Amino acid sequence: MKSLRNSMRFGRVLGVKHQRRMRGKELRSMTYENELFQERVVRVERPSAHFTLLRAPNGAFLRASDDGLAVFDYVDDKAIWESVEEGTAYRHVVTDLVLEVEAADSGKGCYLRHEGDRLASDGTTTVDDGAAIFFAGHGPAHLPSEYLKTLQENGWVCLPSIIAPDAVEELERISCTGRWDHETYDRSTGALVKGIAVAQAATEPVSLWVMRQYMRTSEIRMGHPPGLAILTPDDGERDVQGWHSDFPYHWGIFATRGTGPEIPPHNFPELVMGVQRNLCVSEFRKENGATCFKLGSHALGEGPPDEWGPGHIYRQPGYRAAHGLPYNGPDADVVEAPGGSYILYDSRVWHRAGVNRTDRKRAAMLQAVIPMYIMPKTDTSRAYRNFIESPLAGELTPLELKELKALMITRIEGSGGKHVVTTDAALSKIVE
Repeated sequence: MKSLRNSMRFGRVLGVKHQRRMRGKELRSMTYENELFQERVVRVERPSAHFTLLRAPNGAFLRASDDGLAVFDYVDDKAIWESVEEGTAYRHVVTDLVLEVEAADSGKGCYLRHEGDRLASDGTTTVDDGAAIFFAGHGPAHLPSEYLKTLQENGWVCLPSIIAPDAVEELERISCTGRWDHETYDRSTGALVKGIAVAQAATEPVSLWVMRQYMRTSEIRMGHPPGLAILTPDDGERDVQGWHSDFPYHWGIFATRGTGPEIPPHNFPELVMGVQRNLCVSEFRKENGATCFKLGSHALGEGPPDEWGPGHIYRQPGYRAAHGLPYNGPDADVVEAPGGSYILYDSRVWHRAGVNRTDRKRAAMLQAVIPMYIMPKTDTSRAYRNFIESPLAGELTPLELKELKALMITRIEGSGGKHVVTTDAALSKIVE
């Protein structure tokens, strides 16, 4: 850490009075004259091709192994297929098994044949009357095991363009970015009920499998409802986020240890109590405020030093205008990625939001994911209830609905059986 700290420097902004006389692009070009912005750029390119996921009518995924074909509720390497023979067949990437494609009369989905026999909804072969229609969907660019290995080795991984382009466009519409940049985002309702793409992205199966393996438990939860973070063009003086580790660690958020809800600093790398799953709705670039990281810092067992400008310092109103931006020198990293990419990182990784030096908004969908033994940061039950009571719930597959419930609902034993953990407004008022 000594050499790291010796290299830390802060930039300074121009005087506030002078800034206020500037406008538009002139303001943005002059404001950062003395800032560094020397972070190392790690660029993840858009893949040239993607694998395919084959879904049964209930949303389960078709997998192949030495034991044959079957459907499961998760996606690992055995659920990865590749379209071959000009779209008339699918090849299993692991076993090389090939399935023939037969168009369905409805025009949606297809029948799959193995050695001449159609597949039933459970993946077994059947006579024609029991055949099921399967649906081919957008898959990952690499095997799930490769993403997991990268996350385990480095504490972060990017799943480039893992969300299908049509869903990304819908998320841009919801977040008022991209073609809808001129519109204003409505914060009166939660993100989940604004469009089906939010729930579909939240239940994306490859990233869920990777996180479950990384945290060594199938029982994972969201620490808060999925939320959209929309970074507007910077004005050169507004308050900014300082360096910190995410929920549940919260290292760098509180000035004095023990004064807030945080995990005590420790050096047990194998004990993972949280993974942050951020979806790049917009393309993430250094210029538009892509997240800044200190990659590898999850293994240090402590939060960012004061010299880097942690959250508890930069949460003070006016601190940025008076002192400049948090550390943005060459020991920091910026991950650039195409829209629709998931960036997964160990919640201990030091990071902060970047500075949007463009004239357009950029959006991300943030999700703090935790093992079931960690208490969520905020109540997720109400957001889930609002969703299932909306018409959008009918647009998810049964498996997606099951997955969303598992991510957002926690149950506890009580009188009469298991009950959903939620907030109690009346009791909260009594104990105030």
